[in-house]
Amino acid sequence: MQKYLILYAVIVTALLVAAFRHYRNENQRLTQNQTALASDIEHYRTRLGQEAASVQALRLRCSEFETLRAADAERIRQLGIRLRRLEAAGKSVTRADIEARAPLRDTVVVRLRDSLPVYDTARRFRWEDAWVTVEGVVRDDSVLCRVRSIDTLRQVVHRIPRRFLFIRWGTKALRQEIVSSNPHTRIIYTEYVQIER
Repeated sequence: MQKYLILYAVIVTALLVAAFRHYRNENQRLTQNQTALASDIEHYRTRLGQEAASVQALRLRCSEFETLRAADAERIRQLGIRLRRLEAAGKSVTRADIEARAPLRDTVVVRLRDSLPVYDTARRFRWEDAWVTVEGVVRDDSVLCRVRSIDTLRQVVHRIPRRFLFIRWGTKALRQEIVSSNPHTRIIYTEYVQIER
């Protein structure tokens, strides 16, 4: 009889320890999520002068992701990916503000109207650098403009360790660093969601 009581006490103690660990991990995850939602995006420039942003990662379960990010979950399903196989999802929004000054040139445009050539003048402009090309035609009653912007976003997710004095241990938070190669681009919004099992 005493063997069964000892076995029962060991099993109950193991279950209590497992429940406490689960509660502590879940509480820590929810606290980090609240911190991530309350924090704002941090903008900075890299050593090379590139625009960069930093944001803390959200840690959601698959069911939470499906509920809270329903539009993103639907897009992922449309790609043919099952949500239970999803490891992480990231989203970034950028804006390119360009102030370009280009000289206008007169151009003669020849059109055929009733098989007779009609000469029309139009003013053209073109400005470009390594990332953006702006070109257009100004006519009497209209403007035709074409803007092409090329950008590369590099995303890195890293962990921030806990610190006590000079000792680093565990994981305090996950952060996502995003660097834009286009100097005209400003990162407006970014998020990183890690799916927990």
